[in-house]
This record gives sequence, structure tokens and C-alpha cells, in this order.
Amino acid sequence: MKFQQNRRIQGSQYWQGKNYWAFRNYRPAWHDRIWWGNHYNRIVFVYGGWYYWNTGWWYPAWGYAPNAYYAYDGPIYAYNGLPPDQVVANVQGALQQQGYYHGEVDGLLGPQTRGAIADYQRDHGLYMTSAIDRPTLQSLGMA
Repeated sequence: MKFQQNRRIQGSQYWQGKNYWAFRNYRPAWHDRIWWGNHYNRIVFVYGGWYYWNTGWWYPAWGYAPNAYYAYDGPIYAYNGLPPDQVVANVQGALQQQGYYHGEVDGLLGPQTRGAIADYQRDHGLYMTSAIDRPTLQSLGMA
């Protein structure tokens, strides 16, 4: 994905409740490495991009490294202090066991993984965020 300053997560205005606050309020922000380091104490490098930790969620740290790559521009809910790629890999594995995900368990929140998440969410009566959120992790028995 490319940085889009005013991008909003499609459909998030309809997702009600505190579990979806991060999606409704997410706005990509571009700052340099020094700014990110001065504002967040947990920043990790995952599959070509830098992510910062904020109140239970991982977010892309746009601008931390100007040529970074992000397969997904949005928040990723985490549990047990796991980095974003491990959370994604765990979700991929769980969805694979249930027949929703048919790709490689690689920890990358790409289109195939987002599609499998959306299918799972639809079938389990959850908001179709196509993302890793608290209700989805709870439904999968992970949070």
C-alpha cells in the first residue's frame, strides 16, 4: 500500500462499540524516525514495514523508513504482547484449521488473509472488518 494521508477505513463508520474505536479513528500519519521514536517506545520491523504499538493495537509507522512496505494500512489488534506478524500468523493458522484460509502461514495481512478473515467474520455474525480485531480474536479463542 502507499501512504494516503486522509484515508479512512471503509465501512468503519458503521461499526459500533469500543472494539472498533481504533478503526473509526485511524488516520495514517507520516513522521520521521526521530518523531516516532520520541512518541512510542515499541516499534518493530515486520515484512518490510515499521509498526508502532499503542494501547493494544499495532499501526503502520508511515515515514519511519520512507521506502517501507505495508500490505495493510490499518490497525491490527494484538494479544499477549505478540508482534503483528505473529498475531497474523496465528490467525492464519486458526483460519486454515477451520477451512477459511488456504494460503501459506506467513504472517502477512495480505488480500488472501483479509478475504479469509471477512468470510469468517460473516459466517460468525461479526462486523466484516477484514482485519484482526478483538471480537474476531475472541471468536477464534485467542483473546
